[in-house]
Amino acid sequence: MTGGSQHCLVTGGAGFIGSHLTEELLTAGHRVTILDDLSTGHEDNLAAVRDHEKLTVRKGSITDPVLLMEVMRDVDTVYHLAAAVGVKLVADDPVRTIETNIYPTETLLRHAAQQNIRVFLASTSEVYGKNPKDQWTEEEDLVLGPTSKPRWAYGCSKAIDEFLALAYYRKFQTPIVIGRFFNVVGPRQVGHYGMVIPRFVDRALANETLTVYDDGQQVRCFAHVDDVVQAVIKLTNDDTAAGEVFNIGSDTPVTIKALAEQVIALTGSDSKIQLEPYHTEYGSDFEDVRRRVPDLTKLQSQLGGKPSRTLEQILQDVIAEKRRRLENR
Repeated sequence: MTGGSQHCLVTGGAGFIGSHLTEELLTAGHRVTILDDLSTGHEDNLAAVRDHEKLTVRKGSITDPVLLMEVMRDVDTVYHLAAAVGVKLVADDPVRTIETNIYPTETLLRHAAQQNIRVFLASTSEVYGKNPKDQWTEEEDLVLGPTSKPRWAYGCSKAIDEFLALAYYRKFQTPIVIGRFFNVVGPRQVGHYGMVIPRFVDRALANETLTVYDDGQQVRCFAHVDDVVQAVIKLTNDDTAAGEVFNIGSDTPVTIKALAEQVIALTGSDSKIQLEPYHTEYGSDFEDVRRRVPDLTKLQSQLGGKPSRTLEQILQDVIAEKRRRLENR
C-alpha cells in the first residue's frame, strides 16, 4: 500500500467526479495538479479549493501531447478521468469521442511507463455493451453493437484504453488500476450530456415534465460520487490491485420510470412523466442497454466494502444542492 504525501495529476479534474476526487486528495495532504480544457468541466466545481496552496490548475486539452508531457513531470500518481462522456455527446460527436479517449491515453501511458508513475484509468460500464447477463463481472464478454451505430463508439474507445493499459502493465509493470464506473451521481453533476438524475431533479424542481425514454423499464444502478472517490483512491494506492479491472458503483437496481417517480415524490413536485421514443433526442440509429447492473464481488473482496449509500440518500443530496443553487441565484 502506497503511503505518504504524493504529487497527483487529475486529468479532467474540473469535472464532476474529478473535482470531488481533487478535494479528497487535497484533504489527505497531497499536492494536486489538474489538467482540464473546461469543455465539460467547470471552474465553479473547484470553488471550495480554488485557493488551496497545494493545488495547481492547468487549462488545456488532454489531446495536447506537449502539455500532457509537461504536467506529468514530477508526478507520482495520475488519475486519468478526462474523456468524452455522456450518451448525448457520444451520439452527437463520435469523432471527438474516439480522438479524446484513445490517443491521449496512449501518450499518458507511455510517459507513465518511462517514469514509473502509478495510474488509475477511469473506464465505464459501457464497455460491456449489450451483454445480456443480469449482472456483469469483470471477466464478462464485451458485446458491442455494430459500427454503424455511433452510440457504441464510447464503449469501444474505452475498451481500447483498457487493452492499452493492461498491455503496459504486462510489458513494463507500470502500476495501473482500471475502474469501470456505473452511473456515478451526486452534487455538481449536470444533465447536459444525458445524465439522468440531475436532469430529472432540475425539471422536478421547476414542476416541468420529466421525459423518460422508451418504456421506462431500463434498469440502472446509481452510486454516490463520494463513495466512488473513496474506492478509487484506495484501489489506486493498493499494490495488489495493480493490473486489475474493477466494477465501481452500486449494485442496487431501479427502473428509470421508478427513478422519475421517486424524484417527483422526494421533491414534492407537480411534475408529470412523459414517455418518448429514443429517436426524438438521440437520432434514429440509437441503441440502448436494457439492464446495467454490476457484480461487485471483486471490489468488495479487494477493499472489504462497496458503495453503500441508498438511492434515496443520493437523491436527497442532489436535491438539496440543486435547491441551494436556485436560492443563491
